[in-house]
Amino acid sequence: MSAAQPSLEPSTAGWGPAADRRPLPRTAAREPVRSPAAAEVVLPRVGLCALLAGTARLDPARLAFSDAAPKRGWSDRPPMTWTYGTAAEIVGRLGRALRTWRLPPGSRIGLWFPGSTEGLVAHLAVEAAGHVPCPLPASWTEAQAAAGIQAAGLSAVLTQTHVGAGRPAEAMCRIAAGYFGLRYLAAFGPAVPDGVINLDALALDRAGGAVALPETGGGLVSFVAGDPARPVHRTGDALLAAVAAHLVSARIEPGDRILTLLPPSDLRGIVTGLGAALAVGADLETMPVFDGGALIESLAHPRPTHLVAPAFLEGALDALPATTLRSVVLARRAPGPVPPPGPDPARPVLDVLAFDEDAILSVRRKGPGLAGALTEPGHRALPPSLPPALFDLRREPDGRLAFRGQACATALVQRGEAGASEADEFRASRFRVDRFAGTGIAVTEA
Repeated sequence: MSAAQPSLEPSTAGWGPAADRRPLPRTAAREPVRSPAAAEVVLPRVGLCALLAGTARLDPARLAFSDAAPKRGWSDRPPMTWTYGTAAEIVGRLGRALRTWRLPPGSRIGLWFPGSTEGLVAHLAVEAAGHVPCPLPASWTEAQAAAGIQAAGLSAVLTQTHVGAGRPAEAMCRIAAGYFGLRYLAAFGPAVPDGVINLDALALDRAGGAVALPETGGGLVSFVAGDPARPVHRTGDALLAAVAAHLVSARIEPGDRILTLLPPSDLRGIVTGLGAALAVGADLETMPVFDGGALIESLAHPRPTHLVAPAFLEGALDALPATTLRSVVLARRAPGPVPPPGPDPARPVLDVLAFDEDAILSVRRKGPGLAGALTEPGHRALPPSLPPALFDLRREPDGRLAFRGQACATALVQRGEAGASEADEFRASRFRVDRFAGTGIAVTEA
């Protein structure tokens, strides 16, 4: 182990005086027109780090990222709070350091974090350096991580030293000893192992002055159903499109808080967490290790909050205080049951269903809800303001669901190389909808 390491512990105080509290524009309800050949939705070629930079320029004192209180118990690091200005500065320094590594532009860099502010800025720093982030599930064993790194063709991995009883930085050292394609390892401390680059030191290095964040993004590599043998690549435009499709129904306002219990290790977690927060200019608070008391304490703060949680917690969430909750986002993965349509719940609920790493369907529970959207895909049940060129869904003659649109453009990574992404044509998935009395009750494998 190395000697004492510098510690990165930024802190901010409250809100910026010019925080933008204007609501997002609403699209008036109308009869949707979902043509078979929809026009292209033009999205800016920006990455998530560019969205961070935009809010940092407009309101640097606005709160951006924060850790839930129990963090020190599982990471040996204190909870951190970052403004948009501070986060952009740190991301710029880390991105500048990563660009000095001898890696070709667009290299894939792994992120092995459980869900913390360090993991968020590491994700953005990889983008800022011109590379492609590849989150690795924190629940993976060392053997799974080794398999995933090789399948995705990763050249480097960023991580931290402690996650509960685990030592991910030390595990990466062992993986690198057996896989020579892994050229760089870096970690946040404390006690960064010898041979591993200290990310705290890089983030605190002010020698090069201020660094402008780039306007492009490399997208995302993630793993289908957490399978290390099935990496999938999504371009920056496709990632931004998936976030935009989610926000059509999510209705988050600038300055709101997103409190997420989901790990940022797949498309579902990134779209509902980091992507949504940066696109809107919201504050993202992470709680990767569930703590009921800490959750209730966090929700007691008088701030408009959108809680993102796995759907199996829905029953437990009914007892939570509702004073500041603007919505509850319940995330599912296909296959599995879907909630039935019904009357308006006590608080607004958004159901999010992930179809592997290909598509995210976000539907408000009010009205026909998720069951209706799956029963009559491509018609009135989908949000009227969701352009079909962004996200479109239909049922194939054999009963399988098929997706089309910029938000669904992905390509499998094979032997370290990604194929071409297609957005214009429908692609059949491996899922179908089981119906009872004309209503979708479950998504099953075809």
